[in-house]
Amino acid sequence: MSLTLEDAGRALADPAVYADDRRLHEALTLLRREDPVHRVEAPGYNPFWAVTRHADIMEVERQHGLFVNAPRPLLATAELDEVNRLRQEQGMSLRTLVHIDDPDHRVLRAIGADWFRPRAMRALESRVRELARRYVDRMAELGGECDFVQQIAVKFPLQVILSLLGLPESDFDRMLRLTQELFGGDDDERQRGTSAEEKLQVLFDFFAYFRELTAARRARPTDDLASTIANARVDGEPLNDLDTASYYVIIATAGHDTTSSTIAGGLHALVENPGELARLRADPGLMPLAVDEMIRWTTPVKEFMRTATDDCELRGVPIRKGDALLLSYPSANRDEDVFADPFRFDVGRDPNKHLAFGFGVHYCLGAALARIEVRAFFEELLPRLGSVELAGEPRGIATTFVGGLKRLPVRYTLRG
Repeated sequence: MSLTLEDAGRALADPAVYADDRRLHEALTLLRREDPVHRVEAPGYNPFWAVTRHADIMEVERQHGLFVNAPRPLLATAELDEVNRLRQEQGMSLRTLVHIDDPDHRVLRAIGADWFRPRAMRALESRVRELARRYVDRMAELGGECDFVQQIAVKFPLQVILSLLGLPESDFDRMLRLTQELFGGDDDERQRGTSAEEKLQVLFDFFAYFRELTAARRARPTDDLASTIANARVDGEPLNDLDTASYYVIIATAGHDTTSSTIAGGLHALVENPGELARLRADPGLMPLAVDEMIRWTTPVKEFMRTATDDCELRGVPIRKGDALLLSYPSANRDEDVFADPFRFDVGRDPNKHLAFGFGVHYCLGAALARIEVRAFFEELLPRLGSVELAGEPRGIATTFVGGLKRLPVRYTLRG
């Protein structure tokens, strides 16, 4: 039976669909072609408009006063939307950079911005490359076969973020578990529980950890990002506990989980496209382009939501004040109007105007760091890689927000 537009729209609210690239892109391709701004009414969810074309997503991102993050920055069930609404009214909801709008967004973003500028990234690069070597060495120690996601990809970027924040390696397992529970709330293997209360408990655990960190850095400031956040002031006053913890959460989670998804998805793409792997090994100068192609191909952030602050139109479709819009980044990054042969993995793709980091005022703060990490890892791996192949079935994470592969069994040979 052929897929209907209604089925395609509802697929965007089904976490299992995001674990299956074929199903996801079948739905997104139909929506782009037939109804790029599509009204979705999915069981258990409040209605929303699915925005699937690259140009329309950029238009929404440009008009950040007309289309705002609050009160529904991410796709969630109607039950969780209501819980979040009540917590917002009580001043107890998460306020990360992806939850808030100007003027608060501009002020809070500036707190950590210097840590992600080119000069700071150059200073961090030697540490990134040291860690990349450590994890390629670890692949060699594993004897030619591993689950690349679980044993390598999730660990390398987390170590980078721990270094940036100045957190001890002894906190590694705790950060990894909390991050996977936060982003894997819809995945049977990663979720802590299924109720809204159980999902919120993960945030409470994050807050408890970062409350202790804030107190420690205020008592004894150090030269790291954690100390910058803890001691930041807005209008002469320190950040409150909620804003401080929220800042840590976005850095400590999105700062590594998205990159690990790109590294794992990038290796999978190279395994599945041996001609492109050979091309990249023959011409290492292609690596910057290959990194952006891996980012486009995997698109770890699946969506953000925006809410219209006034009546308007998008691609001729009337949008009412208060309507919610889902910006589908995997769809934008396969848009036939923007990318030649968009379903081909091309390590030399140029130009590559992907939207995996968003666009406009909410462009990803850590984009430069993510590119450095992915590049450093593959520049360390590929010169030593003799052969690589799948050793089992890759498996994706069930999610509607952030995710990628959770299993990638590979068999390989390494030199050195």
